[in-house]
Amino acid sequence: MSNESEDIKARAAWLYYMEGLTQDQVAQILNLTRTKVLRMLAAAREDGTVQIRVTSPIAHCARLEREVRARFSMERVVVVPNPQDEAKVPSVIGAALGQLLPDLLVDGMTIGLGWGRTLSSSLPFLLPMGHARSTTISMLGGLTHVSSSNPSEFAWRFADRLGGDCYMLAGPVFAPDRATRDALVGHRGIAEVFRRTDRLDLAICSVGDFTRDSIFVQYGLLERADLDSLERAGAVGDILCRFIDADGAVLDHFVNDRVLAVDPRQLTQARRTILASGGWSKFPAIKAAMTLLQPDILVTDERTAERLLDGA
Repeated sequence: MSNESEDIKARAAWLYYMEGLTQDQVAQILNLTRTKVLRMLAAAREDGTVQIRVTSPIAHCARLEREVRARFSMERVVVVPNPQDEAKVPSVIGAALGQLLPDLLVDGMTIGLGWGRTLSSSLPFLLPMGHARSTTISMLGGLTHVSSSNPSEFAWRFADRLGGDCYMLAGPVFAPDRATRDALVGHRGIAEVFRRTDRLDLAICSVGDFTRDSIFVQYGLLERADLDSLERAGAVGDILCRFIDADGAVLDHFVNDRVLAVDPRQLTQARRTILASGGWSKFPAIKAAMTLLQPDILVTDERTAERLLDGA
């Protein structure tokens, strides 16, 4: 779309959403058809020109936020309403994360990123910030099957909105064996990325579940025998692709020995840690992650917040 068309679209969005004019009035002012105005307004919603936020807190969510914050001695908790479709939990939590981040991000910060659908869903809500002195670091290796959830894809897209430099672990998230993983960690460039994660201002991560619908199954990241072995060892989910048990302990398991990623136990050294995750199937992993990470900020859904308070 040309700059002129972009300008007209922005004007249409301003007149309709900010000045409260009707679509017919907008069409008359801009000398357009009403159909053209409808298309422009729809495009403005889809491409992020217009971002709608519900600023009035829902009473139940607000109460849960206060209670979870007090129970776990946290800095901040954001609880979003349960969507009608459970499959939309990652996207609504991601949206809430994206709306929260501008209040936390300051130029000159070093930010470590996890991966997954929830975190990737925050990107449409992040406007360019121009933080040229910032540093974004992907805290785990990439996938050979590229998707919107690929750690490296998410990191550079995040850095593009934030500004500044971006560092990525240029290797597969799962090495074929421990020796290969150790050799990769010893590479000068990769070792430099790991060193930079020792002084994070902000760590942003999510958790993965351990169901048959998990991303490890969908993308064929692990063999079925590996998944069965992890299940027998007590795995309830993962943080940065390291599998943890119900008590939040990182499992002593050969799959974890192959992971090219920051050890989640290291994240407690970050100045501030955000855990953004929710959904019924992920609750055991979220509960375990609360113990392991002791996050400063939690972004989750109503049902998960209720279960955390119940101690379920």
